[in-house]
Amino acid sequence: MTTPPPNRISTAKALKRRLTFDLWSFGALLVAVTVLAPILAVVWIAFHPVENIWPHLLSTTLPRYMRNTLVLMASVGFLAASMGATTAWLVTRYQFPGVRWIQWALLLPLAIPAYVGAYALVDFLEYAGPVQIGLRELFGWQTSRDYWFPEIRSMGAAILVLSAAMFPYVYILARAAFREQSGAGEEVARSLGAGPVARFWRVGLPMARPAIAAGTAIVMMETVNDFGTVDYFAVQTLTTGIFSVWLESNNAGGAAQISSVVLMLVIFLVTMEKISRRKVQFFSLSNRNRPAERTPLSGFWGWLAMLACVMPFLIGFVMPFSVIAHNAAGSLDQWRDPALVTALWNTLRVCGIAAVVTVAAGVFMVYGVRLSGRSLPRLLLPITTIGYAAPGAVLAVGILIPLAVLDHKLADLIEVLTGSPTGLLLTGSSFALILAYCVRFFAIAQGAADGAMGRVPPSLPMAARSLGRTKGQVLRDVYLPLVRASIGSALLLVFVDCVKELPATMLLRPFNFDTLATRVHEQASLENLSDASPGAIMIVLVGLVAVGLLARANR
Repeated sequence: MTTPPPNRISTAKALKRRLTFDLWSFGALLVAVTVLAPILAVVWIAFHPVENIWPHLLSTTLPRYMRNTLVLMASVGFLAASMGATTAWLVTRYQFPGVRWIQWALLLPLAIPAYVGAYALVDFLEYAGPVQIGLRELFGWQTSRDYWFPEIRSMGAAILVLSAAMFPYVYILARAAFREQSGAGEEVARSLGAGPVARFWRVGLPMARPAIAAGTAIVMMETVNDFGTVDYFAVQTLTTGIFSVWLESNNAGGAAQISSVVLMLVIFLVTMEKISRRKVQFFSLSNRNRPAERTPLSGFWGWLAMLACVMPFLIGFVMPFSVIAHNAAGSLDQWRDPALVTALWNTLRVCGIAAVVTVAAGVFMVYGVRLSGRSLPRLLLPITTIGYAAPGAVLAVGILIPLAVLDHKLADLIEVLTGSPTGLLLTGSSFALILAYCVRFFAIAQGAADGAMGRVPPSLPMAARSLGRTKGQVLRDVYLPLVRASIGSALLLVFVDCVKELPATMLLRPFNFDTLATRVHEQASLENLSDASPGAIMIVLVGLVAVGLLARANR
């Protein structure tokens, strides 16, 4: 009897493995399809609308939406990159008064949602605000006709608020990049006569450019996603256009077509960021890098450096938090408002469920991909992170329209089988909202799970399998105890992002269903900041927990 060649045996085993049904691989593939489905649905609806309004959009509102969005993205990206890179360079390269607490204080603006900062800025600078009241009392002016004051609800104000709220994205990455640079390069530049500005432009900045580009790309994508700030400042962008075409004109196809334009912008940003990192690479020539030492600054230059770092912190955190806290303290009865309590409970329930489901799906998918020898799940794993880049309004279009069709068919089927109407089970509940949160923030859970499982030595699960443990038991008894810290951090971060998310929540929430974010936006839109302040304080406190966790990780 002849024995088959070894290569034929290995080929037969590989073929048998591919044809064998594996629950973990199938589950990972199912999770990936669920995450990508809303984005694919937006593209499909955009090319197959019930009513094609492309000609009308192109001749009327779309150029204005596009122009405002591009100006906003470019301006916020430039200003946030300037603030983030400059402050990161100062706190890593110089010793000046207060630098120890300033380097952590610069993270705090992340706790303030941009729309909360917009409400606070208007309340602070409006005609009845403390700034204009103080000016009138100081100079004896009687009415607004006696003096000039810049327009508050404008594109410029929106740029300032968004930049102050989002520059920490650039600051975090740039600070890490500057800290990893060797001090030898700066010493050589100093010996060649390069001054502080030249060392920043010719040594520090070029080597940190990939990190700064990545942070700027995140800022620009978050700018596209923003709805509360631009809506409050009456700046018409592509995101506000989605709301207008869908809710006011009742045209879902038109909303999908605008959403497809937003998706093209996001994909362009992601592609350019990856290309910039691929083309610009720097390598260390030594395994023992000595970090750059901080140069002491005293006198005028020390105080000037401190002022340059404190100003973004004051604008991005101190001013909005002070205004919101002052309004909240002046309306203590609003803390007992039943509507606020209901919004708080809805927020905790929906965001808590979304965080648990998202992290569980992320762990399941990463583990399933690791077990699978198939190429398709591995190919889809990085693609699923695009949900984090897609704006919430775009995901809402891709979720609600297909889900509504499925929901009506499901309701009709149940009524035929039971004889009694059940109503809409998917879109009439918080299911669609939870699904949007899961898709939007799946990248956080997937990244945390992938990074944590990658640090587990392969010998541990292999030993467990050799002792007869099943795949599920290996996950439960080996992986989860070792990665629980990372999983807990991912749970918290996903929960915080869900609490702050506004565009998807406004479009997908059921009738008479308020979260803290929607309540704050609605009350502030009615110029009732005192009623909005308690909810805003709660959102900020939740954000502070995440910032504390981030500071601990960066320490």
